Amino acid sequence: MDLIVSILAIVAGIIGVAGSILPGLPGTPVSWVGLLVLYIWGSGTNAAGEEMSMKTLIVWGVVVAIVSVIDYFVPMYFTKVTGGSRYAERGAMAGLILGIILTPVGMILGSFLGAFLAEWYYNRQGVAQALKAAIGSFLGFITGTGLKTIVAILIMWKIIVFAF
Repeated sequence: MDLIVSILAIVAGIIGVAGSILPGLPGTPVSWVGLLVLYIWGSGTNAAGEEMSMKTLIVWGVVVAIVSVIDYFVPMYFTKVTGGSRYAERGAMAGLILGIILTPVGMILGSFLGAFLAEWYYNRQGVAQALKAAIGSFLGFITGTGLKTIVAILIMWKIIVFAF
């Protein structure tokens, strides 16, 4: 039973790491579920035989909640700071989704080009302003994705420590 629980937790951690990069998958919450599985079924002990504490579970849950909220606001913030509109934000998301086909380069370029083209076409303020908005949108995307990925990897490390 412990082996099955450990495998389920590791699979949740892997899906969480992938989901922190790919849109449409809840990354960090799925990683946290991996920790929860280990905690609930009591399989969560490290090499020294120490069990995972409720404090560990709660701290990582709070971190996941904070990063999830930040991820929604960071791209908007960077886009607004660089003078972009909602069109740049939506274009970045559309480009990101289309870019999944050529992962990971396609996602990065798709996000940037989507923001640029949407801002340029809908706001008609010129190439320089569209480029500035695209850079802001791109930086917001990279920042949010980076935060989620770091947290998901750290949780995955915790899962591995407590699964074996």
